[in-house]
Amino acid sequence: MSATQSPAHGRRPGWSLALLALGHLIISLDFTIIYVALPDIAADVGFTPHTLQWVVTAYAVLYGGFLLFGGRLSDLMGRRRMFVLGLALYGVASVLGGLATVPPVLLAARALQGLAGAVLFPAVLALVNTTFAEGRERNRALTVWAMAGAGGLTAGSLAGGVLTQALGWQAVFYVNVPLAAAGAVAAFALLPADGRIARGGVDVPGTLTGTAGVTLLIFAVAHGSEAGWARGEAIAAAVLAVVLLAVFLRLQARGRTPLMPLRLFRNRALSGAVVVILVFGLTMQAVPYFLTLYFQDVLGFSALETGLAFLGPTLSITAGNVLSERLVAHLGTRGTLIIGIVANAAGAVLLAPGMHGDGSLLTVLAGVVVIGLGMGITYEAMWIAAGTGVPAEEQGLASGVASTALQVGTAAGLAVLVAVANHGIEGLAGQALRAASTEGMRAAVYVLGAVMLTAVLAALRLPTRARSHV
Repeated sequence: MSATQSPAHGRRPGWSLALLALGHLIISLDFTIIYVALPDIAADVGFTPHTLQWVVTAYAVLYGGFLLFGGRLSDLMGRRRMFVLGLALYGVASVLGGLATVPPVLLAARALQGLAGAVLFPAVLALVNTTFAEGRERNRALTVWAMAGAGGLTAGSLAGGVLTQALGWQAVFYVNVPLAAAGAVAAFALLPADGRIARGGVDVPGTLTGTAGVTLLIFAVAHGSEAGWARGEAIAAAVLAVVLLAVFLRLQARGRTPLMPLRLFRNRALSGAVVVILVFGLTMQAVPYFLTLYFQDVLGFSALETGLAFLGPTLSITAGNVLSERLVAHLGTRGTLIIGIVANAAGAVLLAPGMHGDGSLLTVLAGVVVIGLGMGITYEAMWIAAGTGVPAEEQGLASGVASTALQVGTAAGLAVLVAVANHGIEGLAGQALRAASTEGMRAAVYVLGAVMLTAVLAALRLPTRARSHV
């Protein structure tokens, strides 16, 4: 079937899209819902301040490391099968997490949730890109998909505070179970059936080296930023990651059935989008982290108040998603990306000065609104670009490549930006620490805005078509 055909016709495209949006919502929810529950988890399950970071890191490492493989599986095994499998894994992992009473069990649950996300995300995005015809129809579907992701981020912060306070930390795991079960059952009625499972075609050496290399790279960055870059395990993981990824690229260039055919990057839309996505991960994905720190550590907001404060950026991001679709129709993906990138940088310039010790939600509001608009515009346009011109049979792989770039960028960017923000705060306490922390946050926001601006160069690589099948 051609990538420009629309299998959605004759089925129930509205309900199908709602189901795919639910899949994206679940993935986004699990990124943020755990944060506000961490103190209660530490006290009840027995994590130390040093080991608590692994509740977040275990998810990130498995999620980022297996995205490429998950994307390829969706092409070979079938997108609906992988969609159902991903939701089933989320359900099992969430039950395991809610029942956990010791750290190893809870960490295993978080790792399994990360694996579930790596299976589910490429399948969801590939289903959107193959169920809806390239152009206006797909762009509209991606708007709904992106809005669900933005909603999940805020719903996670808000729901995490409400559920932890009312029902205990276990509820942040159990909330996934009915959502995953309902989505898995609905998939058989609403998503197109898969054909036969493809025979052969699995690049075992490439899968092993690529998955292990990316996993170790994310581990090295995440662990090094928490425990110290001089730690032996961080150094060993980084060196081994580089070696494995070099072997992986060599195998991809010479193999008969590579996991990630390098010819994919001849597609200017995909290759340009991957770089933009990487830079977006390096920079803008850290904004919610610094806003959370500012709201809680500087302004003294409770978990619930922080979740409510995130309604502002979510509404702004959602508005950016809607605006992005209209801009793509009039200016094309390249022009839309440039506008979004510049808006992100401008938002950072507005946000940073408002982050000070005597500030409030109002002092950062203008920056939050502009940076949210920029994130919404950029987020949707970069995924539109990543799926443009990709054959239907490789949409899962393209989704896996692009989402891997986002996760690698997010891990590396947060590590670097946290180091920038924490520079010079050693040995400080009280008001001096508070002042130094806010100064560090401002510096980090300025840096991420400047780095984001460099993504314009990658956006200029995209094809010059002014419109996208409008």
